[in-house]
Amino acid sequence: MKAGWKIAAAATLLVILAGLDLLAGGGAISIPDNLILLRLRLPRLLTALIAGAALSLSGAQLQAVFRNPLADPHIMGISAGAGLGAAAAVVLLGAVPALFYGMSLTAAAFAGAVIVSALVMLISRRVESAPVLLISGVMIGFVLSAASSVLQYSAGEEGLRVFYSWLAGRFEGNTAAAIGIMAGALALGLILSLINHKGLDIILFGDDYAALAGTSVRRVRLLSLASACIATGAVTAFCGPIGFVGIVAPHLARALTGTSVHKVILPASLLTGGIIAVTADFLSRVFPVPLPAGSTMAFIGIPFILYILLRHD
Repeated sequence: MKAGWKIAAAATLLVILAGLDLLAGGGAISIPDNLILLRLRLPRLLTALIAGAALSLSGAQLQAVFRNPLADPHIMGISAGAGLGAAAAVVLLGAVPALFYGMSLTAAAFAGAVIVSALVMLISRRVESAPVLLISGVMIGFVLSAASSVLQYSAGEEGLRVFYSWLAGRFEGNTAAAIGIMAGALALGLILSLINHKGLDIILFGDDYAALAGTSVRRVRLLSLASACIATGAVTAFCGPIGFVGIVAPHLARALTGTSVHKVILPASLLTGGIIAVTADFLSRVFPVPLPAGSTMAFIGIPFILYILLRHD
């Protein structure tokens, strides 16, 4: 099957899954119940689409920059930074009414993601080696996760309940403003990635080759990290740490298109990421007890990651 037909089939599948996701959930939809559709299910669907697309776009760029098939949007510590911000909010809020916990936690998570993103940008300007930069991101993540765990011991019961709900990963509960922020972050990340697509193609052959070809490795890496940090930071703040889709979707995009050219791979990753995220959201709703989207994402992602590991062995 030609790539064009495969992409058309994938787009059709996404439309079908989106329809099923809108209909999934407790209670049937009737004409008087359209508010359920517009206020609850449609925002959840849009959040899943944007989150899946943003994380997949980030994953495609990081896999190229680090030349690592398992590079993930959270690998640079952005998710851990958001988690530390959320944990700090839970501790500092103390006796604040429960209504404000969710808003404050999201704002603090976003601030944590921004701070860590700025730190990653600073490191990338000073570090030449991609493996060293990758290890630096992993170490930042470990340190921030440890600090988050320490803060959790000081949190109250209500704060921990909200924090663990965010930590599990979710697509529901976001307002139109939140969805707009995530969509804006995705758009900016996509623009930066498309500006950088030729550099991503060249850097696949190695930093030395890219430098000999006249490409600024540091510029390619900086633009990729900026795109990934912006898209991942916004999604993590509002949805919690959503894993696996950023690893799996770029591989599916390459299989779908039959190429590694990033002018094609980047938009295709938006499509495959959206399919995975909407499927995860749909599956989370068909269980007798609704599951966190992060859990169903793991059910989908882990078999694919095992396949990727075996294929690259």
